[in-house]
Amino acid sequence: MKIIPSDKELLEGLAKDNRQAVETIYKLHYQMIQSLIINNNGSIDEARDIFQEAMIVLYEKSRSPQFELNCQLKTYIYSVSRRLWLKRLQQMQRFGPEIGKIEETVPVEEEVENHETKNQEFVMMEKAMQSLGEPCKSLLEAYYLQKKNMVEIAGNFGYTNADNAKNQKYKCLMRLKKLFFAEYKNNQG
Repeated sequence: MKIIPSDKELLEGLAKDNRQAVETIYKLHYQMIQSLIINNNGSIDEARDIFQEAMIVLYEKSRSPQFELNCQLKTYIYSVSRRLWLKRLQQMQRFGPEIGKIEETVPVEEEVENHETKNQEFVMMEKAMQSLGEPCKSLLEAYYLQKKNMVEIAGNFGYTNADNAKNQKYKCLMRLKKLFFAEYKNNQG
């Protein structure tokens, strides 16, 4: 198992232009920032830009002897990225002039935590879907992702009518729910 360096070690590495430290920070935190930007009217390119800007801010801070990190590194990166993105949105005027109020609504730590919880839940749902097996997996994907109606699903999956397909979908959904919550309990304990 790979040992992940501590926030302090990563900051020290960054201050010394250590390529490994930069790559590790990127691997650990870029995905979180990409989600933040994309979920708030941004693109992947804008997410890359904002992450780069946040890394520059972090790099400059890490080289200052007075700088002391008093939160987790991910919280700091998220906070800086969020401020940079809100500033950019304001400049592009996708938001009105009330941007200052938006910034104060949710504490950053809470936002980071919510983001991580959602990501964990997506991973658990993905695992549950993989464990579900066929035809349930394909049936649920046809209904929820491909937005097919029950008549189409009945035809595609060989059910005699839409009601039978609907009953099968319900059974699959109950199995998925059971698998998801089993996974959820495993991750809580």
